[in-house]
Amino acid sequence: MNLGLEGRVALVMGASRGIGKAIAAALAGEGAQVAIASRSQEKLGEAVVEIGETATPFVADTSDLDRLAGLPAEVEAALGPVEILILNSGGPPFGGGLDHELGDWETAYRSLVLAPRVLAGAVLPGMRERGWGRIVNVGSTSTREPIPGLNLSNAHRMAAVGFLKTLSREVAADGITVNTVATGRFGTERLADAGGSLQNAEEAAKREIPAARLGLPEEYGDLVAFLCSERAAYITGTVIPIDGGLLHSAF
Repeated sequence: MNLGLEGRVALVMGASRGIGKAIAAALAGEGAQVAIASRSQEKLGEAVVEIGETATPFVADTSDLDRLAGLPAEVEAALGPVEILILNSGGPPFGGGLDHELGDWETAYRSLVLAPRVLAGAVLPGMRERGWGRIVNVGSTSTREPIPGLNLSNAHRMAAVGFLKTLSREVAADGITVNTVATGRFGTERLADAGGSLQNAEEAAKREIPAARLGLPEEYGDLVAFLCSERAAYITGTVIPIDGGLLHSAF
């Protein structure tokens, strides 16, 4: 299937490892020019080696809103205007409803809500002018069913979905789609931290996930590549789970 991504310029946040790197690799595999962003220059260098020569590294932290505001222009100067934006950030600390200080809430809000707002605000004028664009938010199944011990993620990822749903209706007629992927359990460092080890997470998956396994980051990348494609032009304003059947709700 030709996804129509040859030569498109994509900016992928949090792309030095895990799901972000898998998304960048999938887009690069479809011929896109991929700007990969992360706060770690060393890990970015390793990711470029893995993804290939179509990946260009940019050091940026999602908590630094001033840096994010200028990042798309920097990508444009190097590769061309950003046509695909992947909103991805490392998850906030684990904890229950009252386990965090207000400063932790503010930090999570900057990373999970304000960062998407700043980045979308920077790329959308150009997307609207050109009549084409794709924005995909790496979210969580917690937006459907809150996850115990992940209060900061539960609260702020719901806020991001509300913002992006509003935005999707405003830009759909301009040829721009805006979607969120509700992430289940994937074999990443973040999940290993949550479960004590990746082996523990894999054993729990056998018991708790209908598919009886963890998801592969490459499977995630393939879904996002499709959502960014010409073929997915009529899919917008959605929250799409990729969870091996973990969610109990049908909607």
